[in-house]
Amino acid sequence: MTRPALVELDAVLAIARRGSFRAAALELGISTTALSNAVAKLERELGIRLFNRTTRSVSLTDAGRNFVAQIGPALGEIHEAMNAARSQQEVPAGTLRINAFATAAREVLSPLILKFIRLYPQVHIDLVTEGRLIDIVDAGFDFGVRRGDLVPSDMIAIPLQTRRRYAVVGTPAYFARSAAPQVPTDLLQHPCIRVRLPNGALFRWHFEKEGRAAQIDVQGPITLDEASLARAAVLQEVGVGFFMESDIREDLADGRLVEVLQDWTPPIAPLSLYYPGRRNASAAFRAFTTLARNFQVGP
Repeated sequence: MTRPALVELDAVLAIARRGSFRAAALELGISTTALSNAVAKLERELGIRLFNRTTRSVSLTDAGRNFVAQIGPALGEIHEAMNAARSQQEVPAGTLRINAFATAAREVLSPLILKFIRLYPQVHIDLVTEGRLIDIVDAGFDFGVRRGDLVPSDMIAIPLQTRRRYAVVGTPAYFARSAAPQVPTDLLQHPCIRVRLPNGALFRWHFEKEGRAAQIDVQGPITLDEASLARAAVLQEVGVGFFMESDIREDLADGRLVEVLQDWTPPIAPLSLYYPGRRNASAAFRAFTTLARNFQVGP
């Protein structure tokens, strides 16, 4: 009888944990077809069906639940032993998985992540961006990057020395035709690029000055959900945009965009790299946390 491979057992636990072949495949970094084939092979070897599958859902069979309950602790010990062995590596190698908001990923990509892979070419970085908050442990990530005030309390956090603020911008030609807003409510007289959040809600533009806060539900001819699309619309003079300053810094420096309401957009919470405590961290993991602790992101 052929002994099940570790990847097949990991596949079963990932599907049971995520409740979806697609989500489990993304977590393991393999195709859905490869994952399905691994499970089918294991089911043939065991002579039982582990999952009930329909076009809408996946659930464990009774035999599958018993199987997962028995192999889960043992597989955890195997991975712990493998991590302990990897922790003895002298040269950082392997894969590190990082989850981040898209804006956060753009801010740390060049000064932190790309710097790291240049220093340690034997390490592969798997960077996944998404708008929702997730449990990075449950989803199989080594690190998360979020605003410091959004980091779960049971995680270890490394503050990244970022200079972060929003910026309200338009083209010089646009503001030559239309008077620049002096206070946030003036934006209601301007066409603005509306932004839809990952949860489907429309983003309200946030402002603060001398203890006074304002949220403006702007109006405009188009709603977008990606910063690069919004930037393109502003550059085409569709209206006024609201961005992380880091996303349009070069446009400001080169004069393609002009910033307004600067006194209403103070610095916001910095980013943090966070992760769960680890007894046997790999050399790659240790090297990445060291770089994060000693490197300042942003100007």
